[in-house]
Amino acid sequence: MNLLCLDAGNTRLKWGLHDGARWLAQGALEHAAGAELLPARLPAPAGRILACNVAGGAVAQGIEALAATLGVPLDWFRSSKSCCGVTNGYDHPAQLGADRWAALVGARGVHTGDALVVMAGTATTIDVLAADGRFRGGLILPGLELMQKALARHTAGLPEARGACRDLPTNTDDAIVSGALHATLGAIERMSRLAKTDFRVLLSGGAADALAPHLARPVLRVDNLVLEGLARVAGC
Repeated sequence: MNLLCLDAGNTRLKWGLHDGARWLAQGALEHAAGAELLPARLPAPAGRILACNVAGGAVAQGIEALAATLGVPLDWFRSSKSCCGVTNGYDHPAQLGADRWAALVGARGVHTGDALVVMAGTATTIDVLAADGRFRGGLILPGLELMQKALARHTAGLPEARGACRDLPTNTDDAIVSGALHATLGAIERMSRLAKTDFRVLLSGGAADALAPHLARPVLRVDNLVLEGLARVAGC
């Protein structure tokens, strides 16, 4: 039975069709029409949907309508105390974002050592996952694009930058882009030091390409880590 995994993030609906052994297809759609357009893009019928949603009630309704259109059962993935060998270290486990929890479960499936799980999207999350499967805690900060837009929106003289990352920027566009990158890279390095262990950085998300060349630690790129987590949950 094919599993349709849905990751409704802050910006887009990411999807993947998994046959239990491999991905048959993956893609992403804008929220406005994502659920309506998706059936035509599936290469084979889905027998079940497992969805993760952090985009609000309207998007959830669209996913429910999609399940009704396809005539298949829908399960919502939510944070819990433990899942697939990962233990949730949040003070209140249910408060952990379902997307972060799915990413941690996915990370455990591809790397069993100490990991720093970095999801670089609209927001950037930097989560510490120990080799024994404990989620020890993590950070949430604005994503690279959100940092840049915030400067353009809330200051009178700064543009929405289209610069490049430089060690010593000498123009405003480069200074803004470099500032956002260095702030995020600094947070990653600081979390590595505070956790006091050697980490492999597991990097996913739309801004991963911008971050990866500047990271000093070993990096494992994983496309659609939330979808990987959902597929793993279905097999646990």
